[in-house]
Amino acid sequence: MGCFAFRSGGKSGSSSSTSSRPQQHPRPGARTPPAKSAPASTSSSSSSSGAGAGAQSNTKAAAASAPAAASSATPTRTIQELSEERGAQRLRVFDLDELGSATNGFSRALKLGEGGFGSVYRAFFRSAAGARVVLAVKRLNQRSLQGHKQWLAEVQFLGVLEHPNLVKLIGYCAVDSEASKHRLLVYEFMPNKSLDDHLFNRAHPPLSWRLRLQIMLGAARGLDYLHEGVPEVQVIYRDFKASNVLLDAEFKPKLSDFGLAREGPTEGKTHVSTAVVGTHGYAAPDYIETGHLTVKSDVWSFGVVLYEILTGRRSLERSRPAEEQKLLGWVRQHPPDGAGFRAIMDPRLGGRYPLAAAREVARLADRCLGKNPKERPAMRDVVEVLERVVQMEPTTTTADKRGGDGRLPAKR
Repeated sequence: MGCFAFRSGGKSGSSSSTSSRPQQHPRPGARTPPAKSAPASTSSSSSSSGAGAGAQSNTKAAAASAPAAASSATPTRTIQELSEERGAQRLRVFDLDELGSATNGFSRALKLGEGGFGSVYRAFFRSAAGARVVLAVKRLNQRSLQGHKQWLAEVQFLGVLEHPNLVKLIGYCAVDSEASKHRLLVYEFMPNKSLDDHLFNRAHPPLSWRLRLQIMLGAARGLDYLHEGVPEVQVIYRDFKASNVLLDAEFKPKLSDFGLAREGPTEGKTHVSTAVVGTHGYAAPDYIETGHLTVKSDVWSFGVVLYEILTGRRSLERSRPAEEQKLLGWVRQHPPDGAGFRAIMDPRLGGRYPLAAAREVARLADRCLGKNPKERPAMRDVVEVLERVVQMEPTTTTADKRGGDGRLPAKR
């Protein structure tokens, strides 16, 4: 099914297109200066979007090695500079024909999903040792007006940032011909889809309380890394939502889809002024009203998803009664310390959760959703609270006994 030799940093097959590599893109294995190894931005780096990926053993350790006031530290480099310096060593340049072969001609049978950027496909490769390797290929919708900008941002950010809770970018492809322009990204494959799928798609068994907390804790660590874990630059994710939290084979979460991310404010500034983009129901109201973007915009979005994992409801559900359609308006009727708090809890949990822990998560969500962005907690503080909440739950739960992966059994 389109399998072939895959060797990182080298060419796996010949390309039939003479325009398969733009001049600013390096040939695999070619000895080129670092500055020419990653796609160059066509605009200033502050207008780019993106994010990171990879493997870093401990977020807290990384944060501890940074200055105590890392979140307010002035960035010393731009993401474009870092990408030009590091991208050559970390990202592989693919040929269009090899990606076509790996996806069996971008077969609909291998299509995993579709979003604003384009379609995502399962792709099959062969390692140097002959083992089959499964990756994911995202193909730009050529009709997308913002697609190239978002593609470029992902290449730049994901070529720089590394953390176990960010999806890993393996490489990219850029082919310009007279007929069309092709832009593709190649990622590690995440077999358990997204948090959104497991929270809201009834085809999946419901996630247990333990697993919901562990997923949100991992996602919080990923955001903390973006905000404070990179000494040279601060990254604002700008599109945190359940569908962008992907789950690996062990249900470990990884943030994905960084096309809307931005670099944080530069010296002497408290925010980034930008056109308002994102997903309705997750964007912070202060950002929507003013266009002022800060890391606290991400914190607000995180608070929304905290309530989603408590309730099993999306931020907006038009099919519900009028007073329940907007999640945040509904949960305010049942505050964490109120007698009716249990009414908001996801019925698919079957009551299998520590009530004190659930109340603590709701209190944390309320802090994240504070009207004044300056009063919202930093993500490092969110991580600390969630670590404590995880310890509040029993070591073994009914759900754990019934399902080894921590999911509750599906109703028959």
